[in-house]
Amino acid sequence: MKLGLCTGTYSDLPLDEVCKMAAEHGYETLEIETFVKDNLHMDVRTILDKDNIRRYKEKIREYGLEISSLGNHPESQLVMGPYGKDTDDIYSGTKEEKIKYGTEAVIRAAQIANEMEIPVVVGFTGCENFGRVCQWPDAKAWKREEEIFAERWGPILKKYEEYGVRYAHEPHPNQMVYDIETARRSVELFGGCRAWGFNFDPANMMMYGIDVEAFIDLLGDRIYGVHAKDAQIVKQNVGRSGLNPSGNYRRIDRGFRFRIPGWGNISWENVITELAMVGYFGSLNFEHEDITMSRLDGISKTSAYLKPMLIGAPFEGRNDLNFRF
Repeated sequence: MKLGLCTGTYSDLPLDEVCKMAAEHGYETLEIETFVKDNLHMDVRTILDKDNIRRYKEKIREYGLEISSLGNHPESQLVMGPYGKDTDDIYSGTKEEKIKYGTEAVIRAAQIANEMEIPVVVGFTGCENFGRVCQWPDAKAWKREEEIFAERWGPILKKYEEYGVRYAHEPHPNQMVYDIETARRSVELFGGCRAWGFNFDPANMMMYGIDVEAFIDLLGDRIYGVHAKDAQIVKQNVGRSGLNPSGNYRRIDRGFRFRIPGWGNISWENVITELAMVGYFGSLNFEHEDITMSRLDGISKTSAYLKPMLIGAPFEGRNDLNFRF
């Protein structure tokens, strides 16, 4: 396992500054976003020109880093929506224009990943109306949403198969996949397509009270990426605010907060153990969303806490004839 950094939470800083900071704090890999708007870390409109990819990879290697995955959370949201003002900051247009833009962006990310020899793209699926998970007022509404989901994402995944890249959806509220049941259902909808899998973020799971270790055990062969992010259930507030409250994340009375690893309720020893048990020895990419401390605090404290826990390789077994697994 390796400790990685999601550069998206440092998107206002130049790439060189982020790489320098990551290397100085012992990070080994990066997850780099491929969205278009205000992206200081990759110009996706020119990255495929001439020998830009070679120069880009050399820049990363100069810091002793490698790229574990590409990401495109904002634009991937547009494949399934919503399509009103909520997503105008990502791309402003009609519903059809947003779908086209999001679809092309997700496929372009696969093309870039293929050219850069990066195995995984991380992102969202989108969901036009997340309220349809409720049986009221139309018990069949979510089933129709699933049909559209398969229709839109099926061709995208075929392109991923062509490029030899895997798409790791990050289960999260306002997405078609947000828990264990919808994750397993999505595998069925895509006929077991191996290009489809998940980016496991335990903090997102906690927003719905999901057992994070159970997610790993049940979907381990589909975990293509991991975000190192913790969450705190604020005991003095959760009884009145719930796990997924609305409003500003800086509210002191929220029942749920994202935290850096080690400062929340997740047992990272258990998470890392289960990841190893299902054969995941890839990167754990730290994503800073902790509103209680600076990003510099987060990047330094996470490295000091998490890096010593990471397992380098699986157990080799024993030669003792009386001790067999």
